Amino acid sequence: MKTLQNPTNNPSRQFRHPFQLVCKRLIDIIVSSVCLIILSPLYIGAALSILAEDGRPVFFKQKRSGKDDTAFDIYKLRSMKVTPSAPPPNEPAKQYNWSDRVPDDFVFKQASLHNPNITKTGRFIRKYSLDELPQFYNVLKGDMSMIGPRPEIVEIARCYDNRQQERLRVKPGITGWAQVNGRSSMNHGQKISYDLYYVHHFSLWLDIKIFSMTIYQVLLGKDAS
Repeated sequence: MKTLQNPTNNPSRQFRHPFQLVCKRLIDIIVSSVCLIILSPLYIGAALSILAEDGRPVFFKQKRSGKDDTAFDIYKLRSMKVTPSAPPPNEPAKQYNWSDRVPDDFVFKQASLHNPNITKTGRFIRKYSLDELPQFYNVLKGDMSMIGPRPEIVEIARCYDNRQQERLRVKPGITGWAQVNGRSSMNHGQKISYDLYYVHHFSLWLDIKIFSMTIYQVLLGKDAS
């Protein structure tokens, strides 16, 4: 794990607002608890649909980089087939081995909703971001927050330079400033810029704004990959 460094003289605004951080954590606990209870019918319905269509497991687990580059297990409802078909021959293997930094023009490509390895249930839950529901448990545990930069894949975070590492100074979120300004359509350089804006301009008001914009996008199924 790399030691985070701050190459600028502008520390994260979160560190200058301890009271707001306490409020943010309390909100995370309350909202995630309520969502886990209220949305339980969706969990059950999605789980039964996954089981009926493609069997177990219901959940997908993956290591992600959290605050201060501490790895944790993120949970999602499984949307891909247990036994995938062979990938297209022209599809390159995923290798994250940049020597100095993640290139700004890098775009993380999730499987298209038309990918034959995505189940019918998977297409639906991805379109409306229902596959992210188990992350309320990550929020309740304290690995994540409701609002923050999306948790990075560990292998990609290992390639960050000092500036890119700044996004790891805060807890990752279920949704963030980058997601409501483009979601899957932006490259890595744009994502970092939006994430660093959030790190340096943190406020509860900004969190409320991001949450409201997220609800709007989810209801429309907007910009889903």
